[in-house]
Amino acid sequence: MESLNYKIIFSNRRSISIILHPVKGITVRAPYRTSLKTIEKFVFQKAGWIQKTLDKYKSAKNLNEDKRFANGEKIILMGREYELKVTPYVQDHITLNDNIIEIGISNENDPHLIRSKLNRWYMNKAREIIPGRIIEIINKYDEYAFVPTAIRIRKMKSRWGSCNSKGRVTINSELVKVNAALIDYVIIHELCHLKFHNHGSEFYRMLQSLVPDYKALRKELRAYHLE
Repeated sequence: MESLNYKIIFSNRRSISIILHPVKGITVRAPYRTSLKTIEKFVFQKAGWIQKTLDKYKSAKNLNEDKRFANGEKIILMGREYELKVTPYVQDHITLNDNIIEIGISNENDPHLIRSKLNRWYMNKAREIIPGRIIEIINKYDEYAFVPTAIRIRKMKSRWGSCNSKGRVTINSELVKVNAALIDYVIIHELCHLKFHNHGSEFYRMLQSLVPDYKALRKELRAYHLE
């Protein structure tokens, strides 16, 4: 087993917890005055789980991996790979043709500019696709009377979606990169939170009734990470 390096954050809390992140690594949160020996023992007891999770992160597909944004690179939309074609053009534009996403841009040698334009394009695609799909799902399962107070699409660093206590459903714009089945799974997951605000047994019974294969979809979604 690899040696584990971790960051410790002390705070006014009652117990020790471990937070794992594919990029930021291991963070241990502990109450003030907790001895380093106690923390070390706690981490050692969780070492098997930590290593297993970190190994999963290593094999995960990073939706935001560093790219050169050059001709021929592969980028994804709705779970499908497209070839990126960058061409010099006076007026910036992005078009989707067959298996190619073509970006016409004033400076085709500036990867930061290309990234910025593509991020904006992805956001526009998410706002074009996801809200309509939410409405379709709400109408499909009208007997459940899902009524979000608001629907919001925004880029999030670590969550695919959320539903707050006021009924506002937020979906990560990055979801537009994965396939339609995963998009629907996340949407339905958040709509179920309109009825149950936790992950208790009633929540999972509803989710299972709407998405019988939700466990397989959840596992597939976990193969991606956002940072």
